[in-house]
Amino acid sequence: MNGDQRGRSSPFVRPYAVTGGRTTARHDFALEALVSTNMRAWDSGIRLSPEHRAICRLCMELKSVAEISALLNVPLGVTRVLVGDLAESGLVNVQQPGQGGGRPDVTLLERVLVGLRGL
Repeated sequence: MNGDQRGRSSPFVRPYAVTGGRTTARHDFALEALVSTNMRAWDSGIRLSPEHRAICRLCMELKSVAEISALLNVPLGVTRVLVGDLAESGLVNVQQPGQGGGRPDVTLLERVLVGLRGL
């Protein structure tokens, strides 16, 4: 490495740095768990990391954990940790599949149908 490269920071941030070294989420979110941002996320006193802010912006419209991972180009494990952080802080709502009293979630089924039609 020459002297010119030592002072430069890489635009790539290692996943363990984003999660504070954590490799597993405190909550076991399914890939199809639906995430939505609630209004508390935008309170002026709350400071979020860039990754947390990106998830909150993305989830203004309902997104699955898998979609968040793909759209942000973040590994799934990292996404689960970050979504878990936001859920624990009460900044996002997470709906696990099957929480609707044994009935399939209509929103999820509609999204699957739209995705299949797009193939």
